[in-house]
Amino acid sequence: MSLIITDECINCDVCEPECPNNAISQGEEIYEIDPNLCTQCVGHYDEPQCQQVCPVDCIPLDPANPETPEQLHQKYLVITGKA
Repeated sequence: MSLIITDECINCDVCEPECPNNAISQGEEIYEIDPNLCTQCVGHYDEPQCQQVCPVDCIPLDPANPETPEQLHQKYLVITGKA
């Protein structure tokens, strides 16, 4: 699954630069994650970096975008041009 940023986000700006896929951007009110770019850092890191740095723990799995680890890895390969 990709991740999602909830409305508990305090716009602290620490998650955006941590995303290796540039999936996080400032939305109208809070930061948002593009599910087409989010791989939960599969291929880059062992754990999602945005979750690691978020001070309010507002980045859970997005139930609207279920993906297997294999699908996340395939998405990583496509995004990085390694497919």
